[in-house]
Amino acid sequence: MPYNVLILGASYGSLLAAKLMFGGNNVTMVCRPATAQLINEDGFRVRIPVKGRKDPIEIDSRTLPGKAFAAPPEAIDPAAFGLIALAMQEPQFGADGVRQLLDAVGRSRVPTMSIMNMPPLPYMKRIPGLDYEALKPAYTDPEAWDSFDPDALTLCSPDPQAFRPPEEKVNVLQVTLPTNFKVAEFGNGAGGDTLRRLEEHVDAARFVTADAGPVEVPVKLRVYDSVFVPLAKWPMLLAGNYRCVTPDGMRSAQEAVHSNLDESKAVYDFVFDLCVALGASPDDLVPFGKYAAAASGLTRPSSAARALQNGTKVIERADKLVQLVAAQKGMRLPALDAQVELVDRRLEANRRA
Repeated sequence: MPYNVLILGASYGSLLAAKLMFGGNNVTMVCRPATAQLINEDGFRVRIPVKGRKDPIEIDSRTLPGKAFAAPPEAIDPAAFGLIALAMQEPQFGADGVRQLLDAVGRSRVPTMSIMNMPPLPYMKRIPGLDYEALKPAYTDPEAWDSFDPDALTLCSPDPQAFRPPEEKVNVLQVTLPTNFKVAEFGNGAGGDTLRRLEEHVDAARFVTADAGPVEVPVKLRVYDSVFVPLAKWPMLLAGNYRCVTPDGMRSAQEAVHSNLDESKAVYDFVFDLCVALGASPDDLVPFGKYAAAASGLTRPSSAARALQNGTKVIERADKLVQLVAAQKGMRLPALDAQVELVDRRLEANRRA
């Protein structure tokens, strides 16, 4: 049975959309009016590398079994969908129009899955032993999440890396690291069957090539019982993404990790140990060596670093969230504190400018 899925965000969200549409599921993406018009007229493209092939395959949404539609937030009724995915960056959910839709999503109680780097604030209530109120300073607009039932909200670790090529139209997404989405079950069991069926749909996806016939498409959806599995992205973000930010500019994730591998490992291991202290099994997480090998191919700065360089006044603060969580566990790392302070200074400079 196909599902109707709502995705808030048409950039990174188009990767999830393409994967779901292979299974005949219909997707509605929330985005700006101009982007919505382009997608409705011309579909969207996802370019993704496939093992054993020199060039990426290009998935054209218009050729997939499922249908794609795009609309601005005010045109959406969340109750019309069987699953909702959050694929914007955390500060965007405070924007006028999006904030009202987010509130409606929470009140609808439709099972909602986040693929943000920043865990939605209510998801943190599902992690035992944390002072929820003390985490709010890491969020741009913490009250925007008040309508959510934490058990109807889950988190998906957005391990796949992708970007919009600047020379292309905004309906093109280039995947650079085709790893898997790892999602926790919902807290109340609602939506669990949906996740499992979508997992099967994504597994079955095949792309027909002219030279080799059907090929398996990377980037799977993997469903886990553990609430801690999606936190596997935290060590990667702190050792790589946020360390792309430098005092006077930015650097690639490859440089951030490999220019000082010992410091990168110290940060990574600290966050890894924090996740274990929260209750994660080491098997839930990714070892540093595996991440470092993947980071050697990440030749672009992170989205957070690019946003700061472009003068933005707010970014996702997963770095600050991890720092606040660590403080509750009596854990501290000077290198992490210094990086959080650096991001604070860069943001303040952008606000003054």
